[in-house]
Amino acid sequence: MRSLPILLLIGSTALAGCATSARQADVALPSAFEAVQGAPADAIALDRWWTAFNDPQLTQLVDDALARNTDARTAAARLQEARATRTGSLLQQFFPQGNLTGSARRTETEQLGGQVINIPGFSNTGVSEAYSANFDVSWQLDFFGRFLSARRAANAEVAASRFAYEAARANVAAQVADAYFQARGLAIQVADARETARIQTELSNLATRRAQAGLAASADADRIAGDLAQANAQVAALEAELQAQKRTLLILAGRVVEPTASLNVPPAVGETPPVPASIPSQLLARRPDVREAQARVVSAAGQTALARLAFLPTFTLTPGLGWSRNIQPGFESETANWSIGGAVSQPILDIPRLLAELRAQNARTEQAVIGYERAVQTAFQESEGALVRLDADRRRVALLRDGEVRAARAFEASRIGYQRGLNDLQTTLSAEQSWRATRTQLTSAQVQALRRAVQAYQALGGGWPAQDFPTNAQAR
Repeated sequence: MRSLPILLLIGSTALAGCATSARQADVALPSAFEAVQGAPADAIALDRWWTAFNDPQLTQLVDDALARNTDARTAAARLQEARATRTGSLLQQFFPQGNLTGSARRTETEQLGGQVINIPGFSNTGVSEAYSANFDVSWQLDFFGRFLSARRAANAEVAASRFAYEAARANVAAQVADAYFQARGLAIQVADARETARIQTELSNLATRRAQAGLAASADADRIAGDLAQANAQVAALEAELQAQKRTLLILAGRVVEPTASLNVPPAVGETPPVPASIPSQLLARRPDVREAQARVVSAAGQTALARLAFLPTFTLTPGLGWSRNIQPGFESETANWSIGGAVSQPILDIPRLLAELRAQNARTEQAVIGYERAVQTAFQESEGALVRLDADRRRVALLRDGEVRAARAFEASRIGYQRGLNDLQTTLSAEQSWRATRTQLTSAQVQALRRAVQAYQALGGGWPAQDFPTNAQAR
């Protein structure tokens, strides 16, 4: 054992020459978002933000998707894999390993020739049997903290997988809500197209009667008939789009076999709920992708510690038990044995390779730190952008709503005037087109605002119970 201090000195010298610590990530963020936020921080539960829309059908669709969607189920399976891998890796490396082996042999001997030598108590022929059982154990003793470093890295990998699982579920919820509001918008467009066809039918009948009475040119009736055909074609196209969107929703919700008729999408959209007040620093705790990147840094740091400890000797304990029994013609024996031994291994010629591996691991740790910084910056960019755009969409909806009311009044007045012969068909059609265009823009803006609210909730880290995972605790 006189060489042990020398081996430790060699390993320590190698460590001192190459060990570096992971640098602190630069995750500084502004103290506040520039976008306006309305609701108090605790007014809306971000973990189930879709309930803020007060739409039971949306809530049911999201709940179904979280339970049945293939992406959510795949994420759950990956989390189970990560947990099992952690357990297996730690058990294999740092817990006793051993196998129980056994053997049995039966041999029958017959003498075919030669001189038979008779020895009392012995025979050259007959049946012999041999049995043995052994239990050999190998246990790597941990004197330098390898197990703690490996457990830290493995737990961090599981935490990263857990946050990836939560991020996948949050993304599924956002996809369902986004598809649902698109379907609501299409339902409104279908209703508007049908109303346009109805109005065109009325105008066509009116133009035909006026032409027959000699009060208008027959070309007016033909023109409106053409517009009516276009309106009916638009209805058919939008109905197909709505049906396709319903199927998308049902697949997202895991309700694949249900007919699209089972999903009733009303032709209306509500107001966007307020987004809870937040500060950028809360993204570090609320965003699952940020938490995942942070866990990757912890895992990389644990792997770096293991790479440093690889320069130090490893000690292995090898106890064992054995038993054997031999039955020969004329005699029988049975033995039992136990053994205990140990081994020490100190890298010498492998040191250049270990140094290269340590440098590579330091580089991987730096990549993890940079990835964490990038995740934080992306989270801030997405949150700020979603909040700014949501505020603009709300103001746009308010302006278009006022414009739609005025355009509807103008068209109604023009339609009545045409019925009474006070204005021509072109004026009426222009007023209708102006109203329809404004209404289409309003519907588009309302749907866009709702979809932007979904983006804002997701960007702020909604869709998972972040409060259950404090930043100083590991996810399991």
